[in-house]
Amino acid sequence: MDKPRTIIISRTDSIGDVVLTLPMAGVLKKLFPEAAILFLGRTYTKDIIDCSEYVDEFVNWDVIEQLPDERSKVEHIKAMDADVIIHVFPNPDIAQLAKKAGIRMRIGTTGRLYHLNSCNKPVLFSRKRSNLHEAQLNLKLLKPLGYTDIPKKDDLWKLSGFTKTAALDERFRKLINPGKTNLILHPKSKGSAREWGLENFNKLIELLPEKDYHIFISGTEEEGKLFRGTYNLKKNNVTDISGMMPLSQFISFIAHCDGLVAASTGPLHIAAATGIVALGIYPPIKPMHPGRWAPIGKKAAYLVKQIHCDDCRKGGSCHCMMEITPHQVKQKLEEYFEKR
Repeated sequence: MDKPRTIIISRTDSIGDVVLTLPMAGVLKKLFPEAAILFLGRTYTKDIIDCSEYVDEFVNWDVIEQLPDERSKVEHIKAMDADVIIHVFPNPDIAQLAKKAGIRMRIGTTGRLYHLNSCNKPVLFSRKRSNLHEAQLNLKLLKPLGYTDIPKKDDLWKLSGFTKTAALDERFRKLINPGKTNLILHPKSKGSAREWGLENFNKLIELLPEKDYHIFISGTEEEGKLFRGTYNLKKNNVTDISGMMPLSQFISFIAHCDGLVAASTGPLHIAAATGIVALGIYPPIKPMHPGRWAPIGKKAAYLVKQIHCDDCRKGGSCHCMMEITPHQVKQKLEEYFEKR
């Protein structure tokens, strides 16, 4: 096959997963600088994808999915004139549409039975059994394109090209205190990760000196309702920004702050991609452990309690997460902020 002219990266799941797929776009741009890199995602991840300098165009799966019939969907995909599609997040409907649209190289893992008749370039590997990071595992799908290198985890962030953040509105810029360390705490995860607990975040607020820190509490509007009665939001150095900003502005706000603390959530991975201090709090159990899902960035870090924990598999409160103390989090933050 000649050098591809148009490559589709297909990942139609959550924000954090999409952030960790952006290094693939960087690798593809280096391999095929003349090729157009299209990213097939969902409406709610568009603002993330638009931040990467290595993605030429966002393609909205939500729009394609709502077309009236299969023929319309196939024609829509065919109009992209793609040579290659990489099914990073397996989706049987997308896999079949790509085949019917006549995309010449269709790459997917062998772990999905429907890929056996929809993908003509299957790649054999297991995510569950691997010790590689999610962003490294994604790059294994580039083997049919001649790419077999797996960059070190600490180098992956350089391939994201996360440089095209939107201008921050003045009303949000004014919230940032230039004389203090501006720290975002994101206590909830919408059920996508094991959480550290509202009480621990509240203790961390009390530990961080008011004269040194301005703290922002972030989350959705619904999450804000959960913690507004928990945190002492009347403190002069604490601002509730939950539900306040659209995603594009929240990304920019994160980039203008100094750090963010969260569990394994989308905002944590966004913070890491922007280059600020991104401190994640993780359980030790596979596949949720930081070896697979740690934030990747210039100042990314994590805390994990290396103990056996059966609670992690049950959901809800997890004692291995609870045993990471606010003092440990404060100390880890200070290690980074004192370097500035």
